[in-house]
Amino acid sequence: MGSDPSLPNLTDFDLKLLRVFRAVVQAQGLAPAQETLGLSLSTISIKLKQLEERLGFTLCERGRKGFALTREGERIYESLGPLFDSILGFREVISDVRGNMSGDLYLGLVDALVTYDRLQFDEVLRRFADIAPDVRLHFNIGSPQDLSQGLVDNRYHLIITPVEPEHDSINADSLFMEVQSLYCGRDHALFEETDPEAIREALESAIFCDKNYKGPSMLGHHDSRVGPSVGHMESAAMLILSGRYVGYLPIHYAENWVRDGLMRELLPSEYAYATQFYLGMTASPASRMVEAFRRCMLETLACK
Repeated sequence: MGSDPSLPNLTDFDLKLLRVFRAVVQAQGLAPAQETLGLSLSTISIKLKQLEERLGFTLCERGRKGFALTREGERIYESLGPLFDSILGFREVISDVRGNMSGDLYLGLVDALVTYDRLQFDEVLRRFADIAPDVRLHFNIGSPQDLSQGLVDNRYHLIITPVEPEHDSINADSLFMEVQSLYCGRDHALFEETDPEAIREALESAIFCDKNYKGPSMLGHHDSRVGPSVGHMESAAMLILSGRYVGYLPIHYAENWVRDGLMRELLPSEYAYATQFYLGMTASPASRMVEAFRRCMLETLACK
């Protein structure tokens, strides 16, 4: 029996459009998917329209009434997990059978790690490039919840995250501890305060920027004083620098602003805390290139 000529051949372009569609469904809307995809709202809308034109039917309703899948969209979405799993698995099998490490390796990590000397990520990349020069690396910065979901959805091979992945399909290695401390900006009322008791008292009414993901948070400060929520350290730094909020940052990340007189650390002996970072990967047998990157990471950290 021949193939139906009305059905489009599945191309790389179609696969890219399908990945956009899956991300939109998982985010429950076009606007929430912008951060995950790194695309503008108009671009996401155009890509969904292109996919619907390719397939010949409407996948989802989007507009003032909100986002909702059509019956056809639900069936297509349910088929995407097995489809992308099989494509990824096939590519990795081909690489292993050839006896060399080649293909694409997708890594997700949180922001503000480049200033952390303990990680020595530049050394990790040098080691991996030496043993796997034919592997093309893809990096994406994301929030911890986005990274864990991306690993489950096979959008990433490995993730570096401060939140231990709890999904049954993920294994995690402990990597390092990162210390975060409480900061205010130069224009904040606490910037010039030197009396510890006065600082403690002022913090009872200060407005905090807080993390919007699970993890150490606020250290007992009452939720009524929580202001903006952030998923990235860069967002927290911007809010702190405004002089209207206090918040936590990694010490290594805030160091330059402190040195330049733009931030001040507040009572580190009382408010600083340490966060464990993890290297997450799927629990299924890893390909040679994934295992090689994991080994480069763990060996580099073991040398420090």
